[in-house]
Amino acid sequence: MNSVVIYNQSNGSVAYVIPCGDTPIDEVQRKDVPEGVESEIVERDKAFPVDEFFRDAWTWAGKGQPVLEDLAKSKAIAHNIRRTKRAEEFAPHDDVISKHIPGVDADAAEASRASIRTKYATMQSDIDAADSTAKIKEALGI
Repeated sequence: MNSVVIYNQSNGSVAYVIPCGDTPIDEVQRKDVPEGVESEIVERDKAFPVDEFFRDAWTWAGKGQPVLEDLAKSKAIAHNIRRTKRAEEFAPHDDVISKHIPGVDADAAEASRASIRTKYATMQSDIDAADSTAKIKEALGI
């Protein structure tokens, strides 16, 4: 059996403890779960979403409940990824415009920035409209 201990952390994320060695799972639960926090021993293969991409968006409602992906939290994570990707694409064009690099066409850099803005505005709309984490990942191009 592939057992783990799950519990909600104080920051709202789901923790899971994987036992190692010969320590019995119930001892791991007693030792590693903070006092007063509800926890459960579950089979890892049955208790978690298959895809761990949005792991920070997992929620657990308590004993007997599965670990689920929170769609709103997944979208927030996706928007942070989108912002980072957009900033990376903007960076070389921002340098051209802000540094006034001689011999480099600032108008072309601004046209590229406009194209990037459109691309990521569309991505933002697609993320907002997504009704599943699979569609969020599709919007991100993952």
